[in-house]
Amino acid sequence: MVIIGAAALLRLPVALAYSRIAALLFLWIASDAMMLGLIARDRRPGWRAGIAALATAGMAVFSLSPPPIRTALLTMPWALAVPVFAIALHGGWGLWRVVERVRHWNRCDSERWVALLAEVFPRPFARFAVAEARLLHLALFRWNAAPDVPPGATGFAYHRHLQPMMIALLLLSCVEIGVTHLLVAHWNRALALILFVISDVSLVYLIGLIKSLRLAPVLLTETGVRIRAGILVDRTIPYDAIAEVAANPGGKTVRAGDSWNVALLAWPNLILRLAQPLPPRSRWRPVPVRRIALRLDEPGPFLDELRARLGTRRVTEES
Repeated sequence: MVIIGAAALLRLPVALAYSRIAALLFLWIASDAMMLGLIARDRRPGWRAGIAALATAGMAVFSLSPPPIRTALLTMPWALAVPVFAIALHGGWGLWRVVERVRHWNRCDSERWVALLAEVFPRPFARFAVAEARLLHLALFRWNAAPDVPPGATGFAYHRHLQPMMIALLLLSCVEIGVTHLLVAHWNRALALILFVISDVSLVYLIGLIKSLRLAPVLLTETGVRIRAGILVDRTIPYDAIAEVAANPGGKTVRAGDSWNVALLAWPNLILRLAQPLPPRSRWRPVPVRRIALRLDEPGPFLDELRARLGTRRVTEES
């Protein structure tokens, strides 16, 4: 926030009139803000963290400065020495670490791409970039892929009830996007282009979600029930944490505040009662989760195998 505020002040006439002083002040404010933020998070940051903070400050100065301020910075090579050196050192060290990780590449590690990008970029950004790349790959390329069922696990589909409704939603979205684009284009072509890009990205995400419903079935693994709802939900519940499994839950049970409904658009036909509640799903819904409602295309085989894995008859019928 401090860096963005300082960048906004650079557009004032007084800053443009004294561009060299404004450039030096912005460089100092950005470096100071990044280093103070780093020290506030970690009292003893390592040297790599300090170099990364200075490199980030330098990149922020170069990217957020208006052209007159950027020109003034380029006329002062002595002022650019520290940020340029920090960017070069951080980038070089990160690339060397990437090469070292590639040499010891582990194809079984699902977080390998995140680990590679985290050597150069912040880990939250690396996780976000890898998640977006996987979603785009799923939406655009994985058309005939087999469902993700690891060895030793049994998969149970739930997409046959959801996919028709979501495909209908996708078709309606295409019609709405086309009509909206034509109407807005008559008023403002720039706004129509922005909305067109946003809507196209949303369509790609929706296609990825629809495809993920088939590729990510609910699993009975060796350790527990892996509850999945496409790319939206992926949570493993250990068998000893399941107190009871009920079929055909009532509306009051499903809509209770401590119930987590992962059936999306369909009405659930199964509900898991937990022996111990799960932590709240978000700060806006602070109630612990004591039940998980889901819908399967064939709940009977799931109940039979879950009964066998639990070793007890805890499957009941609710009216």
